[in-house]
Amino acid sequence: MTQPATIRRVRGRRPRLLDLFCCAGGAAVGYARAGFAVDGCDIAHRPNYPFPHHRGDALTYLAHLIATGGIRRYAFVHASPPCQHGCALTVGTNASQGWGRAHVDLVAPTRDLLDATGLPYVIEQPNGRAKIRKDLTLCGEMFGLGVIRHRNFELGGWTIARPTHVPHRGRVRGYRHGQYFDGPYVAAYGNGGGKPSVPELQAAMGIDWTDVREELTEAIPPAYTQHIGAAFLVATALEVVA
Repeated sequence: MTQPATIRRVRGRRPRLLDLFCCAGGAAVGYARAGFAVDGCDIAHRPNYPFPHHRGDALTYLAHLIATGGIRRYAFVHASPPCQHGCALTVGTNASQGWGRAHVDLVAPTRDLLDATGLPYVIEQPNGRAKIRKDLTLCGEMFGLGVIRHRNFELGGWTIARPTHVPHRGRVRGYRHGQYFDGPYVAAYGNGGGKPSVPELQAAMGIDWTDVREELTEAIPPAYTQHIGAAFLVATALEVVA
């Protein structure tokens, strides 16, 4: 693996982070709270993204930054490639419906380009068949959230202590096979079947800057990346002055 680049500490400036496949900014807000200045990139129009961002293909943009030297503006990269290829939810649905090969696995090409940057990075994916190292797994219960929402993170060029998984306090609220179950968590995916309202979903995820259901169900809670970003800044002794 390419060795991480040396990161200079500049007093009074936040280290800059590149957020690839940024969606509406669940990850970005967490990193900003940890102390980063964040730039995003997503192929879709993201008017609710709360930071500067480039609209375009994330891997094409990353390759451009590497080729032009623009990547040197950054201290860290976060990438959340589309997960439909390997997500446990969509894999099961695809199998039951006889679907398949409708989604492209972008994890490997994302990793190749991230390694080429020489920067420390994170690749995030949900539980399922995505071929990433599960260097870190986070759950909403670790942060007192109203969702479970397990997410796995591969760490490139740095490490972090793995927190102990906290037992869940009950079930996810909603219907399962025609039977309704109550519980302390809401289902942060899909629609119908006892799924939460948008305000309930916002409160459970800790997200208040978008009220678009599809963006909320695709997001990761900012608490996850605030935890990751703070740990990275401590591990690399980066100086952050707000």
